This record gives sequence, C-alpha cells and structure tokens, in this order.
Amino acid sequence: MRFVETGVAGVLVVEPDIYRDARGFFLETFHAGKYAAAGIPASFVQDNHSASARGTLRGLHMQVLKPQGKLVRVIEGEIWDVALDVRPDSPTFMRWAAETLSAENFRQLYIPPGCAHGFCVTSDVAQVQYKCTELYDPADEIGIAWNDPAAAITWPIADPLLSARDQANRSLREVLAVLAERRAGVLRT
Repeated sequence: MRFVETGVAGVLVVEPDIYRDARGFFLETFHAGKYAAAGIPASFVQDNHSASARGTLRGLHMQVLKPQGKLVRVIEGEIWDVALDVRPDSPTFMRWAAETLSAENFRQLYIPPGCAHGFCVTSDVAQVQYKCTELYDPADEIGIAWNDPAAAITWPIADPLLSARDQANRSLREVLAVLAERRAGVLRT
C-alpha cells in the first residue's frame, strides 16, 4: 500500500495493494493502523454512498465548525475528485489537488478537515463511497461555486449537471469571509 502526497498539505492519494487471481481480486479498503501511520485519522464516524450520471458535478462542499475529513473511493465508474485548501493557516492555502478515482484503479483520496471537496463524473455512471471524520450537519454546511475564478480549478467538463443546492453555492471570497466570521465567533465564546 502506498500513500502519495499531493500538492496540498494533508491531501493524500492511497494506492492499495490489489491481489488478483482467477477468482477475482482482494484489497484492503481501510486499515486503521496503516492509515493512521500515514497521517490519516483512524476515527471515521459516517459512511456515505452516492450514484451519479455522466457530467454530474457535486460540490464544492464543506462544514464550517465541524469540518469533515473524507476518505473517497469509487466502486463503479470514474470520477475526477478535487480538494480545495481553505484552511487559512495551511502552507497550501488556496491550492487545489485532483485525482482520477475509478473502480479500475482502486485509488482513494483523503481530504483532510478544512478542505472543500467536490467531484465530477467522467464515466456513464459512478458510484462513490466515502468515510467521514465528523457527522454530517446540514446547518454547518457551506458550498463554494464549482467554477469560481478565484479557485481556478481546471475541471474536465464545461457544462456540468448540478443540483439546485450546488447552483446556489457561494463565491470563494464569500465562503472565506463566513469561515473567518464563524470561527472568530467560536473563539470568542
């Protein structure tokens, strides 16, 4: 198993060992000790599963006061998975990293708490499973517009299929202001 650093602090690509034979294959999709040794927390509290059609873009999502770390993998199809660093104290603040995850390459992407996450589907359909380090809290969620020029993410699609919620996502500048305001409020109390 290999853990590969990206250009964003804490964002890691996981390349598992795959054992194949005439029956099929076997791999570990999570091993608390190995992942913790690589810098991925061993404490996940929620698993999610989505299915999406080609051209769907989900994101960019994050939680403000209860940020989620996510360990993402694809069990059918292919996605282009993105992490955007919006942690003001990070050495890679405002940088993004992306990785192609597919059912064929078995790669995973770990996105640490404090990064926004999104993906687009590049196959006919994709099923995505991901583990989270915090429970989902809809009142704490915020979204960044997928095509905000300040983020400068080079998506592989130009006209994605978006949910109504993702169509209403805010600019990166607005989200950074909300993050600073809410975090300052927490520190004062």
